[in-house]
Amino acid sequence: MYTRTGDRGETGLFSGERVPKDSLRVEAYGTVDELSCWIGYTRSLIESDEIDAIMERIQQDLFIVGTELATRHKESHVEKVQVTQDMVNRLEQEIDRLDAELSPLSTFIIPNGTGPAAALHVARTVARRAERRTITLAQEEGLNPPLVPYLNRLSSLLFVLARVVDKRAGVEEEKWSSRPLSS
Repeated sequence: MYTRTGDRGETGLFSGERVPKDSLRVEAYGTVDELSCWIGYTRSLIESDEIDAIMERIQQDLFIVGTELATRHKESHVEKVQVTQDMVNRLEQEIDRLDAELSPLSTFIIPNGTGPAAALHVARTVARRAERRTITLAQEEGLNPPLVPYLNRLSSLLFVLARVVDKRAGVEEEKWSSRPLSS
């Protein structure tokens, strides 16, 4: 499928406004789209219905995040689809519930483990990048206040999910050591 409307390096926002494809707004919602793809890939590796359901909900939420980022905050003619504080609270509840299964961390862990856990770690880093891109955009123009906290909590949830997946699979976390390994 092609429209040729982007051949000059521009894309359209939901309002119909044309903006450069490398604009802050497009960078932000493009990174959210990439994140959703990584979560979709991770879901293909996950064998737990419980975790898959959490990740399905996240993907649904990310469409809301992307829609909001592809819409200028001041555009009142566009139906408001917004990230809410309730969405942030839901992520926090999932983090607390899942984190209760884990032992507290005393050091950094190396992001690896099972295939699904490693994919969750990649998704986590993409979520952090989406958060950074959104913060940069927010410095230029007003955004809905729960957007950044949502992305922040999402990266935390992905980290906890990676740890839970490994723990349930019986895979021990590899702890980071500040001392060089001897050969």
